[in-house]
Amino acid sequence: MSMTISSCDRCDADAVEQLFVRTFSDSEGEAEGRAVGALAGELLRSTPHSDLYGFVARDQDELVGSIILSRIRFESAITAFLLAPVAIRTDYQRRGLGQSLIRHGLAVLKRDGIELVLTYGDPRFYGKVGFAPVDASRVPAPFPLSQPEGWMVQSLSGDPIPPIPGCSSCVPALCRAEVW
Repeated sequence: MSMTISSCDRCDADAVEQLFVRTFSDSEGEAEGRAVGALAGELLRSTPHSDLYGFVARDQDELVGSIILSRIRFESAITAFLLAPVAIRTDYQRRGLGQSLIRHGLAVLKRDGIELVLTYGDPRFYGKVGFAPVDASRVPAPFPLSQPEGWMVQSLSGDPIPPIPGCSSCVPALCRAEVW
């Protein structure tokens, strides 16, 4: 296996969207696959470059994984990004590739001075890469959470995570209550 991890951009949007469609269709059904794929494509195509990080994993030339991180803003001056969505092609899952891809992305954000990364997903998976559950009353989510136990945070600065007052807002592609 000759795996490489690299940044992705708008040029990769179609291939990344198809990866998300395929992966989520396999695990959650075709409708969910189309919805998550469209969201991934929209994030890559419409989010300003300064508010977006995208990474892909390739086995030789084949796209097998992707993560997307977009800026989340708080009323305070903290710099934060949201890790969502994440897809590893079904036949490449359970090999540590998702963890490697996330660790790579977190290292790039840390290098760039980002203080916090949040995610909204399975605590068992994201706990393996350093995320810890956080109550939305301490770190506000942009919308009410349908699964509050999935709201998780990681400090990239090494500092403790203080309560963050006020509201938060996300990039337009994620600014829909149904994705929360």
